[in-house]
Amino acid sequence: MTNHHAPLSLAAIAETFDVWRERAHQRRELVHWSERDIHDAGLSVGDVMAEASKPFWRA
Repeated sequence: MTNHHAPLSLAAIAETFDVWRERAHQRRELVHWSERDIHDAGLSVGDVMAEASKPFWRA
């Protein structure tokens, strides 16, 4: 069980920011994929739009 009240270390905070930054970057890239890229990845345009519209902090 995760203790959500434990103090975070600077390393954990930095890692969280790195994950958020990478997630935001990946979602910005998704909207530039062609329909072929989307199909090749086994996704639909709706899947891509749903993922791209999520805020960076949401997994």
